[in-house]
Amino acid sequence: MKMTDLKQRLRKDRPMTSVTLRMPEDVIDDLKRVAPLLGYSGYQPLIRAYIGQGLRADLARLEDAPMTRLLEHLKAQGVPEETLAKALADLSSG
Repeated sequence: MKMTDLKQRLRKDRPMTSVTLRMPEDVIDDLKRVAPLLGYSGYQPLIRAYIGQGLRADLARLEDAPMTRLLEHLKAQGVPEETLAKALADLSSG
């Protein structure tokens, strides 16, 4: 993944669009039950997180981007996204 793409993905104010997705009711019930236990405000942010995790994993695997893999490992180690965004900004300006 290119550095500009990474910066764009780390922005909090990215434009959103609505998507209709048909899912079994019991899956939605489980998502609603699990979301607050994992610290999410609702089931939709949890779905976005699940999709984002899978998408980032596939993109990293398909693009073989060392920077993407590094960022994912840092996030998994608990490095805040703000810290990663600042580091990326520092790299691109220097």
